[in-house]
Amino acid sequence: MRFLLINGPNLNTLGKRRPEVYGSLALGEIEERVAQRGAELGIEVRPFQSNHEGAIIDFIQAEAEQARAIIINPGALTHYGLSLRDALEGCGLPFIEVHLSNIHAREPFRRRSVMADIAQGQIAGQGWRGYILALEALAALVGEGS
Repeated sequence: MRFLLINGPNLNTLGKRRPEVYGSLALGEIEERVAQRGAELGIEVRPFQSNHEGAIIDFIQAEAEQARAIIINPGALTHYGLSLRDALEGCGLPFIEVHLSNIHAREPFRRRSVMADIAQGQIAGQGWRGYILALEALAALVGEGS
């Protein structure tokens, strides 16, 4: 079973960019931890990061048929990425939106997600562990046939 792990704009700078907000782990370290937990659950994790919405959409369209679920941190696309929203909705896979910081306790513009209403759920404010929580939740959902 394969899950897609997608990270949007600026998440390639994790570990350097505002570590007091986003943590000190680099994206590669987070991907490794998610892949390790995925292997324990019998799930292959296919990571992808781009600073470009179209590249993320292309990845979803190319990979969705071979996947069972998506973990996505859309970054700033959370708030305005309508094309990304359409791609997520169109692929038919369950997905959980992950945010390292608690977006609901930050600036007003960060509190709105254009994807939240079509997501299986949203995990915010749990740092890198939010990705693990999303992986485990989606594994349970897919296992239940939901």
